[in-house]
Amino acid sequence: MEEFARLSDLSQDMLFANFVVFLRVGAAMAILPAFGERSIPERVRLLLALAFTVAVAPAVLHHTATLTRAGATVGTYIFTEVISGLLLGLLLRLFVMVLQMAGSIAAQSTSLSQLFGGGAVDAQPAIGHLFLISGLALATMMGLHVRIAEALILSYEVLPVGAFPDPMDISALGMQTISKCFSLAFTLSAPFVVASLIYNVALGVINRAMPQLMVAMVGAPAITWGSLMLMFVAVPILLGIWSSSFDLFLSNPFAGP
Repeated sequence: MEEFARLSDLSQDMLFANFVVFLRVGAAMAILPAFGERSIPERVRLLLALAFTVAVAPAVLHHTATLTRAGATVGTYIFTEVISGLLLGLLLRLFVMVLQMAGSIAAQSTSLSQLFGGGAVDAQPAIGHLFLISGLALATMMGLHVRIAEALILSYEVLPVGAFPDPMDISALGMQTISKCFSLAFTLSAPFVVASLIYNVALGVINRAMPQLMVAMVGAPAITWGSLMLMFVAVPILLGIWSSSFDLFLSNPFAGP
């Protein structure tokens, strides 16, 4: 009976340690790219959170082996672990929003503002949905689940269990990441912006040379065809640039861009 009581206490400690890991993983899973999309049912996301917990928990056992189950401590774990998980998920989500921002900039620059945008859960202009789905598919095929598990394990080195993140550090990291994301989004949309600038300048010159010609009627099919051809040529290259930046960021998401 003494051995059984000792094993029972040990099993309760292990279950509690895994529960603490699940808090961080489950919070991150709510907003992670690909696995936390709103189009994925809640039950599937719950199963994914449990699967990631099973993969992450053994690797962080040295961080969770000495956790206590006191009432006040449990509340602290719930609060801090959820914040840490949401922070990691938000950092990774920002790099997915890069594709949406790039698509929005490209949409406003060309005549593709309503094309390919109807299939998204949230209304997205132009080719933002196409960029988003293509980027998520590419990241998933390149082993996104493995990189997310690595990032979750790394988060325990940067954000210890039961510790509140430093607001100043988080603010600085957030500003750096947002700045990098905006810069990358503009870089990805630059071909469409340049093509739109050339088109509008040429249209203005033609309009000045032939005022009687309805250049808008003539130029609308041209910009649509040119934008589609530019998508055909540039999107694979742009997705490769985004994928490389995302893979570099996943190697250490808490180090800043």
